[in-house]
Amino acid sequence: MLTIIAAAGENNELGKDSGLVWHLPDDFKRFKKLTTGHHIIMGRKTFDTFPQPLPDRTHVVITRKDNFKKEGIVTVHSLERAIDFSKGDPQPFVIGGGEIYKLAMEKANKLELTRVHGTFEADTYFPKIDEKIWVLEKEEFHEKDERHKYSFTYLTYVRR
Repeated sequence: MLTIIAAAGENNELGKDSGLVWHLPDDFKRFKKLTTGHHIIMGRKTFDTFPQPLPDRTHVVITRKDNFKKEGIVTVHSLERAIDFSKGDPQPFVIGGGEIYKLAMEKANKLELTRVHGTFEADTYFPKIDEKIWVLEKEEFHEKDERHKYSFTYLTYVRR
């Protein structure tokens, strides 16, 4: 099973200038809980935003660069190769960025989306979710509070 995990604004905004445009500590905790112990598949630009590799996860980085090498990181040149490398993991996650999400929408079985209730200036967007293909299985709303500037909803979709 291939799962896409993302947080996106009301207009599918993902981020701007290689960074997020919100800070949601509970969403970070959920991301950690879901992805720990699994392969996380990402584009090189997404990987470059990390100060260091995330602990207890196998990083599979998709890049066009032939000379991209980082210790402890698996480098591949296509989403198909990333999926093939991750076949021993029953639950690999695609974690971004925008172009990788678009490619993965055709191959994923599940979406774990945090819908951030706000609109944001962005330069990277999540693909539109086609409700003919995806069924909303679960949702959990969180109010904004002293730690979260925006309310948000965890949405779990499965492929029809």
